Amino acid sequence: MSTHSFVRALLLVPLLVVARPAGAQQTPDTQHSPGAPAAQTEEVQAKDGAARPPDEVARQARELTARGARFLLAAQEKEGGWNGEMGPGITCLVLKALIEEPSVGPQHDAVRRGLEYVLRAQRDDGGIYGAEGLLKNYESSVALSMFASLERTQRTAKSADAARLAKLRDFLKKHQWDEDDAKSVDDPWYGGAGYGHGKRPDLSNTQMMLEALHDSGLPKDDPAYKKAVSFISRCQMLAETNDQPFARGATDGGFIYSPANAGESKAGEAEAAGGGMALRCYGSMTYAGFKSLLYAGLERSDPRVKAALEWIRRHWTLDFNPNMPDAQSREGLYYYYHVFARAMNVWGEREIEDARGEKHDWRRELVAKLAKLQRGDGSWVNADEQRWMEGNPSLATAYSMLALHAVVSGG
Repeated sequence: MSTHSFVRALLLVPLLVVARPAGAQQTPDTQHSPGAPAAQTEEVQAKDGAARPPDEVARQARELTARGARFLLAAQEKEGGWNGEMGPGITCLVLKALIEEPSVGPQHDAVRRGLEYVLRAQRDDGGIYGAEGLLKNYESSVALSMFASLERTQRTAKSADAARLAKLRDFLKKHQWDEDDAKSVDDPWYGGAGYGHGKRPDLSNTQMMLEALHDSGLPKDDPAYKKAVSFISRCQMLAETNDQPFARGATDGGFIYSPANAGESKAGEAEAAGGGMALRCYGSMTYAGFKSLLYAGLERSDPRVKAALEWIRRHWTLDFNPNMPDAQSREGLYYYYHVFARAMNVWGEREIEDARGEKHDWRRELVAKLAKLQRGDGSWVNADEQRWMEGNPSLATAYSMLALHAVVSGG
């Protein structure tokens, strides 16, 4: 079957994946070791109505995403991708945003051409990534999330591409550091994922892998989640559940970039509560870690979840990436909005009360912030910061639209 024919078939055939709710139960495990999720007797789920934004908030979000979609459609390249010279990653994020956009949807010609472009990067090992192979995990993760979204929006009963999605899931799980790579559960690399196999694991790549597995409906009892919890716990500055020397005495509860190689934070260091210097936690990684713990099935009562939530309450803001040094406070801002929305969505509450006792309707606040930041042409861009490619309007617009989709429909 030709690529064109396959894409047409994929758009016309049925649903393979319906992602499980974030609180779906799994086999109980009451230990709080770095690799052990707590007992799953309490589901993490939205209260009645909590997942539905007020009508005026949903309406404004849809107006913003419709304008963003018009920008992205105009920015599509002749070959079918967006910033194709960078590989399929940005294209997959854009496609997911367009597939979930009511004014576009999976049947749009731009989506069809984009899918054809992405499928040209399908590799024999099951992954989808650029020819250089430098970003295998990242690109395959966003590809799996995108294809899972495509399947959900089709709302039919059977898929002609179950094997393709299964291969993508297997590819990602094989790139998770574990015993097959001579890493035991005591190793700080265990359970994590990096940009590609053999590369140092980090929380950003690990959370993207977990989000893709979650979006594709991987059952909560799959070993990939428990392995990931080992790594994620070691990214949290919480001595109670983090056995790494850099976390000794830590009570902060936020997250850093990686526990590998004695620990790394993209925010540098800060003065610790007990004196001395410690790795500095920051917003984008804390929300990434928080939602990943929930995707892995941990209870609200788990000390890791509670500590992360307390950090969020102390550092509540949408004005910048929380707790980054002042000079870096806008770095990764749109990535932050994306993980913020996904994390708040899986937490399932309409409001969050900050450490000062003020309640925040996160959906309303996020929509208002993104409305202020949207440019006249419908795009978003981090004009102040080029780091992590957020000066690229296609990427920043995809992040923003995906965050807004989470506001409206929980995507």
